[in-house]
Amino acid sequence: MAIKQASNQASIYEEASIRVLKGLEPVKQRPGMYTRTDNPLHIIQEAIDNAADEALAGFAQKIEVTLHADGSVSVADDGRGIPFGMHPEEKAPVIELVYTRLHAGGKFDKGAGGAYNFAGGLHGVGVSVTNALSRRLEVQSLRAGKVARIVFADGDVAEKLQVSKAEAGSRKQGTIVRAWPDPKYFESPALPMAELTHLLRSKAVLMPGLAVTLSNEKTGERQQWRYQGGLRDYLTQTLGGDPVVPLFEGAGYADSDADNFAEGEGAAWCLAFTADGATVRESYVNLIPTSAGGTHDSGLRDGVFGAIKSFVDLHALLPKGVKLMPEDVFGRASYVLSAKVLDPQFQGQIKERLNSRDAVRLVSGFVRPALELWLNQHVEYGKKLAELAIRAAQTRQRAGQKVEKRKGSGVAVLPGKLTDCESRDIAHNEVFLVEGDSAGGSAKMGRDKELQAILPLRGKVLNTWEVERDRLFANTEVHDIAVAMGVDPHGPGDTPDLSGLRYGKICILSDADVDGSHIQVLLLTLFFRHFPKLIEAGHVFVAKPPLFRVDAPARGKKPAAKVYALDEGELAAILDKLRKDGVREGAWTISRFKGLGEMSAEQLWETTLNPDTRRLLQVRLGRWDFGQTQGEMTKLMGKGEAAARRELMELRADEVEVDI
Repeated sequence: MAIKQASNQASIYEEASIRVLKGLEPVKQRPGMYTRTDNPLHIIQEAIDNAADEALAGFAQKIEVTLHADGSVSVADDGRGIPFGMHPEEKAPVIELVYTRLHAGGKFDKGAGGAYNFAGGLHGVGVSVTNALSRRLEVQSLRAGKVARIVFADGDVAEKLQVSKAEAGSRKQGTIVRAWPDPKYFESPALPMAELTHLLRSKAVLMPGLAVTLSNEKTGERQQWRYQGGLRDYLTQTLGGDPVVPLFEGAGYADSDADNFAEGEGAAWCLAFTADGATVRESYVNLIPTSAGGTHDSGLRDGVFGAIKSFVDLHALLPKGVKLMPEDVFGRASYVLSAKVLDPQFQGQIKERLNSRDAVRLVSGFVRPALELWLNQHVEYGKKLAELAIRAAQTRQRAGQKVEKRKGSGVAVLPGKLTDCESRDIAHNEVFLVEGDSAGGSAKMGRDKELQAILPLRGKVLNTWEVERDRLFANTEVHDIAVAMGVDPHGPGDTPDLSGLRYGKICILSDADVDGSHIQVLLLTLFFRHFPKLIEAGHVFVAKPPLFRVDAPARGKKPAAKVYALDEGELAAILDKLRKDGVREGAWTISRFKGLGEMSAEQLWETTLNPDTRRLLQVRLGRWDFGQTQGEMTKLMGKGEAAARRELMELRADEVEVDI
């Protein structure tokens, strides 16, 4: 049979087919990769955060946000004003570069004399995204007795920079940004007022004395926030229930003699414990709200648990047979946490979660000793908190026993190579599907025996995309995984019985190399094809072990240290930090892990198993529905789909988004 040649010009693939996106084009083409697209709040927040960074650096006392009648929003501060002279290397006005170049700004300069020691903008792409997604954007900068004005339209310069002498009696310094968000990029052009109000109010809370104003020209309303009482006042007003004990407030920051932390790094916090009502949990890094939490939250949790557990043990308050867990202690805690981190590493461009590993030790190291001292100075308060935690632990353990009884006597025999955990609490139990027996051995030794189970897998798992369900258990590895989980294979339209599920988290743990990624794909294929309801219910996770270890020498008063890097990007950042700390080039040693089997039990716990320091990513379907994802997965995993895979890679590689 003759094959008809394609005549469609769209199928031509040659040199001219390759397109290079310049300037702000990537943002305009795929705005969802850079900001939230449900409404324009985040692009306005970028301008607000810049003003807040000026206040954090000690140069601004006022932030004024105005919602104009024409739909535009302006943000004004009395900080230093954006420089508008020519950049020495780029040969363009600095104020133009800030708004037209991705990853351009003053916050990347962290050396001595840098513009910002602590700032939240290091990881994102800043107000250039605001400019890219606005129909029009006007900027005024006042500094050194001069006023600079520049106007942009659709991200490009519409009116070139003009500099004039400031009028007598006008404000002396500061920045005014006015943006008209382009509705075509957003599901709704309206700003969510509750979120905007909360954001502005939080800036005032986190910087006592800062005046933050919100004016609405349409309604004539004007709100202003200025808190002298800081975190305590804010948490007291926000709590939904009465505190069991007085609020615990504190702060701690590293000094110039601190080991492993830069001067000024640390946190301020305020804690409240309630017996009922909704909990309030808000955290910030360099004034950036981290709505998804992160490692600084983990540090607070670790410090609070350690302090209360130590108090309970010291006073022998724990009944026999009851074991306290972090969630028992922290379950009724409300808090506001404000961390200062020199080089914050965020997850995603909109900076909703902090990933900096050192933040766990940073925050915990200040919170735990302060809370331990407070509890032992107020023993009656400590006993009330202990009673609250013990009651939660007893409730949790009773719930775990009820789940066990529902299993009955017909449960399949568990695989012999499964090293199970001791706890019966499904919500907290975890099973790690580990690549290789040697890695499985290290994981068994390094795990938390109470909560973490280990199931070693030998070699590559079967590609189950085209395996029929009734033939699935012919493969030993797949059989053992299913039996260990306690859930039968099913399809997307089925309603499987999940009451037999034995672990709240099913974690894929493979080497940080290409083969490890292949095993991840095969296991994800198994879950998507034959256990989709586990993904839908949020039970499937991927662990991210490090690829490198850096042995850093002692630096003055700082002792020698081992630092782990997830990939080459993190490795480069670690080496840059060592250079800034004055370590001689090449004085460090870099080791590359060939696999998990090379890691000791202690290393595996510290980097991959410890809930407070590990990288554990939840698997979700995202914006696609099951049918659409199934079609794409068939192209990727089907045995007879080589041509479709080639087409996908050649024509659509620039459209691929991977977010596990």
